Amino acid sequence: MAEGHRGRLKERFLKDGLDNFNEINALEILLFYAVPRNDTNPLAHRLLDRFGSFSAVLDADYNDLLEVDGISDHTATFLKLLPEAARYYQSDKITERKELAALTDIGEFFVRKYVGVVKETVYMLLLDNKRCVISLEKVHEGSVSSAAVSVRKMAETALKKRAAAVVVAHNHPSGLAVPSPDDILVTRNIRSALQTLEIEFIDHFIVAENKYCTVINKTV
Repeated sequence: MAEGHRGRLKERFLKDGLDNFNEINALEILLFYAVPRNDTNPLAHRLLDRFGSFSAVLDADYNDLLEVDGISDHTATFLKLLPEAARYYQSDKITERKELAALTDIGEFFVRKYVGVVKETVYMLLLDNKRCVISLEKVHEGSVSSAAVSVRKMAETALKKRAAAVVVAHNHPSGLAVPSPDDILVTRNIRSALQTLEIEFIDHFIVAENKYCTVINKTV
């Protein structure tokens, strides 16, 4: 009976994808690969009852997942892996294009980069003079402030990588894509430091809920 149900869900997914699945079935089919023998439907219900939605289950803290009856360390790790894999896939896919010529290209890049990231994280994107990606560097994890973010370290990294242009981004995991006073101050400090080195500072992107804005160009 369970095997037949699993087979039907797999066939349905292979034919139509996940778009027409409800939250229970979508979570249930994912759990097939962490719980290979037991019926995963009751477990999917317990997870949704505890956390409220499919996305909230995947964003849940590892230790909170372990508190749900039937969730092993293996299953909790698998659930935490899923949004990270989606983020990695999206980031890798858009980086394949190499060239990020427009602000919208950069915004799209960072929206994908922050998929599944629940901690405030600062990245620095280094570009050459053709707007091709040299590298993406994680600068800081935690709240953004002029004290927390080392502008000197960022400038040294840009010089070391021979970047012609720099973009900075961070996320507001529980907020809006709107710059705070600290965001504006940090932007000014970075821009000033890079101008001294004759490195172009394109903008500071702020990402929240799959949306973004920029501090300098006010793009949303």
